[in-house]
Amino acid sequence: MPVFSTEHPLDARLAALAARQHGLVTRGQLVALGLGTSAIDERAERGRLHRVHRGVYKVGYPGLTRNGKFMAAVLACGDGSALSHLSAAVLWGIVADRGAMVHVTAETRRRVRGIVVHEAPLQGERVRRAGIAVTTPARTLVDLADVVSRRTLERALDEAEYLGLDRTGLQPRHGRTGSGLLTSVLAVHRPGTTRTRSELEEIFLALCDDNGLPRPEVNVGIEGYECDFVWRDAMLVVETDGAAAHGTRRARERDPRRDARLMLAGWRVWRVSYVQVVREPQAVARELSALLTPARRPAARASPRPR
Repeated sequence: MPVFSTEHPLDARLAALAARQHGLVTRGQLVALGLGTSAIDERAERGRLHRVHRGVYKVGYPGLTRNGKFMAAVLACGDGSALSHLSAAVLWGIVADRGAMVHVTAETRRRVRGIVVHEAPLQGERVRRAGIAVTTPARTLVDLADVVSRRTLERALDEAEYLGLDRTGLQPRHGRTGSGLLTSVLAVHRPGTTRTRSELEEIFLALCDDNGLPRPEVNVGIEGYECDFVWRDAMLVVETDGAAAHGTRRARERDPRRDARLMLAGWRVWRVSYVQVVREPQAVARELSALLTPARRPAARASPRPR
């Protein structure tokens, strides 16, 4: 594999520039450093530059990190562009990276192969993270509302709250596809209250929604313990037991003591397994509904009248 030399002063400047840009440079930047067209082409032929997009090169070796892919996409879309939508949400850490196509917003229409380019003004909503131009957290959430489901948007808000990201200016935008969804979510969802930590927890929360059950608080502290799901009015704690966290010998010894202390404090504790939640969701929903329904005392019988 070719090794990038920094013996020549120009090579040293090029290496320093690439280091700031996740190993990437543009053709315009190469020209500004003093390389002519023939010199750029020669370096590409010798394997010292690797074309990623038109006018964008990886220096030294062809491999790209995730952030390298993001940087390459932004550089390919030109000055004033920014990573946006799902890609920006991944960079901010508020959605999981699913390896989807890279999304970039540019203020003028562009077509770049392998990149989803959105044409829209950024109006000061462009910052840098990890050296990459990206939409602000608030603008990222506005853009997300156009392309994701309600629950994905709620989870992104939960993560943004957990990470302490600045969401100043987060509000629906007239004419945007997701303005109705964003309006609805902001009206009823308190960021951070449904931050799940596992797929099992996410499935259980969806089970509650699908069956019209009241949403619980998620991963909150009760009596010194962090509980998966809590309904305070019903004094009910539900623990979803995945094999990884609850299948060990230590967990089997710990969980009963923990449950006993919660029950002594007046809480009811119900544990459901992964198998129950996934294979018997309706049975779980019925039992949970019964646990959340206030107990009804039988009506007192009227005393017989004396004869």
